[in-house]
Amino acid sequence: MVKQMRTVYLDHAATTPIDPEVRETVAQAMAECWGNASSLHLFGRKARDLLDEARATVSQALGCLDAEVFFTSGGTESNNMAIFGAMRVAPAHKRHLITTAIEHHAVLHACQRLQQDGWDVTYLPVDTTGMVNPDDLRHALREETWLVSVMHANNEVGTLQPIREIAAICREAGVWLHCDAVQTFGLIETNVEVLGVDMLSVSAHKLYGPKGVGALYIRGGVKIAPLLVGGAQERELRAGTENVPGIAGFARAVELSRTRYATAWQKVRALRDRLRTRLQQLVPDIQVNGHPHQCHPGILSVTFEGISAESLLIALDRRGVAASAGAACSAGSIEPSHVLLALGMDEAKAMSTVRLSLGRGNTPDEVDFAAEVIAEEVARLRRKAASSGGRVYSPVEASPSRWR
Repeated sequence: MVKQMRTVYLDHAATTPIDPEVRETVAQAMAECWGNASSLHLFGRKARDLLDEARATVSQALGCLDAEVFFTSGGTESNNMAIFGAMRVAPAHKRHLITTAIEHHAVLHACQRLQQDGWDVTYLPVDTTGMVNPDDLRHALREETWLVSVMHANNEVGTLQPIREIAAICREAGVWLHCDAVQTFGLIETNVEVLGVDMLSVSAHKLYGPKGVGALYIRGGVKIAPLLVGGAQERELRAGTENVPGIAGFARAVELSRTRYATAWQKVRALRDRLRTRLQQLVPDIQVNGHPHQCHPGILSVTFEGISAESLLIALDRRGVAASAGAACSAGSIEPSHVLLALGMDEAKAMSTVRLSLGRGNTPDEVDFAAEVIAEEVARLRRKAASSGGRVYSPVEASPSRWR
């Protein structure tokens, strides 16, 4: 009988496993509330009631009105909806927006598209920990500025941004603030009144909910243009028949996170700190990236000098440890992470960086096992590099996931 290989999942920042209770909620909604929520008959009303209940659950978690929550297909659509929607209603003399150099590509690529169409974009720098300096925002604001978009926690190094201070600057200047909170919603406090944001993007599959569903909070009085047009769903801001089962699962995941996230925060942070300490004890010449204190409790970015992150990821996968790299593989070419480069890291170090992201299902025993495996594989890869004259090979078969 073949013994099953032990597996440890350390890629929760990419996606989380769906909670069994959430899965049951989705299945029940598919079986009982399969009607179109826009239909007036019994089947449609059942779907509409479930949709309304889910919206109330999400709005309570965000600390806003039900009417300020708009369901989407996930974080990417929410970010696009906020940025394109806001800039397309901007007055002719307000064609400037500000973001940061370390945003997720769902924000950066949207801003780059607007640049191609004639808008002006400023990309704020960050320090070596990945933190934005609010004074840089003050200096970047202009009379033409209409929107600022700054993420809550960086998806690669975990640094938390000073959103409340940034929001105060934006209010004083009379510009809207959008925040990508996909990595933090359900784990870290994201009350929109406390943060002071005008728009905020969230997603279900980062908090043990289903993929393909998310939401955008839009403060009352903020008017944006719809990204998708067609029907009158989501108060005419997001056309398309609502994914009622997915939304129901999203709401259940939010409910569960609200009852668990105070203890989950402490548990996940303790596991991350344990993993960091073990790696520092077992592996020489490593660098931990991101802010040491203002950081996501589950994200640990580590640079292992002298090896290829892709090679390490393949070796870890073969031994049952799942993680992501600090380099994105696209169209056959490997390029260093824009986030790590923005932190001032050189390309060689960026290509040797791995992201380990923990979740509420991990255990201390898994952390210790993963640390030992990582230490062994880093040592092996460094010996291999030394025997080849110091050359670090990146295998062509490597295809690390694009990470959020």
